[in-house]
Parts: sequence; C-alpha cells; structure tokens
Amino acid sequence: MNRDHAANRWPVIGSLIFGLMLMIMPLPGAAETMRPDWLALLVIFWSMQLPRTWSVGTAWTVGIMLDVTQGTLLGQHALALCIVAFIIVRFHLLIRVFPLPQLTASIFPVLALYQFLLFWINGVAGVSAPSSVYWAPVITGTLVWPVVYLYLSSWRYRTRVGA
Repeated sequence: MNRDHAANRWPVIGSLIFGLMLMIMPLPGAAETMRPDWLALLVIFWSMQLPRTWSVGTAWTVGIMLDVTQGTLLGQHALALCIVAFIIVRFHLLIRVFPLPQLTASIFPVLALYQFLLFWINGVAGVSAPSSVYWAPVITGTLVWPVVYLYLSSWRYRTRVGA
C-alpha cells in the first residue's frame, strides 16, 4: 500500500472516531432519546461512497466498538450495522444518483431497519425499553442526514478521500 492510499484512509477513520465520540457523549434526559445514530449515518455514507473500502467489515468493527462503549449486548450494533452496510453496498449505484430529497427519503427505511434490528435483538434478550428509544433516532437521523451528507461530500471532495 503506498503512502498516498494510506493517507486517504485517515479522514474516514477520523470521522468514524468522531461519530463514536458523539454516540457516547452524555446528553440531558430528553435529548438522549433524540440522539441520531451518528455511526449508522456515517457507515451509510461511507458504504455508499466507497463501497469497496468501507463496508461490512468496517461496520462490524465500528459496531463492536459501539457495543463495548455503550455496554450493550456484544454484537447487536455490529450485526445491525453489517446488515445496513450490506444493503447500502448492494444498492449503492442506484441510491448514489438520487437527488438529496429522494436520498433522504430512502435513508429513513434504512435507519428504521437498523432500529428494528436493535429492537428485535433486545426483545430476544429480554431487554425492554420505551419505544421512543428506538424510533426517535430514526426521525432525528433522517432530519440530520442532509447536513451530514452535504458536509461529508464536500469534505470528501476537499480531501480527495478514495481518490
């Protein structure tokens, strides 16, 4: 691997570390349930933009780190993020050409699937939580997606990530 190719990986790794920090940062009561799933949004973006480099393996690694930092069932976020990354990689050529409003509308069911998988895994494990814990991040994540997409797209263009 040449030096330029390795240097192109650091912006993605930095954004994923920043997303992990946003996920474990404590927030006041009501804001905690409204927190978007930053790592899910970042995995979706990087899997869509660079599917050969950042996809299911990255999702698994990031999901395990999220499970460890949040103290949840080991592997639940990893499994959910892997399924989301697989779906995005499978359809990345189709959804990359969508205009931003249509892309945002297509991100909603992906985030809903992610939360449903977490809900299902917690249900099988006997962990109960109010429904707002699962569905509020879907709404806030969908509302935040255009900002995340535009910022990371311009950042990717400026730093030439994946070039």
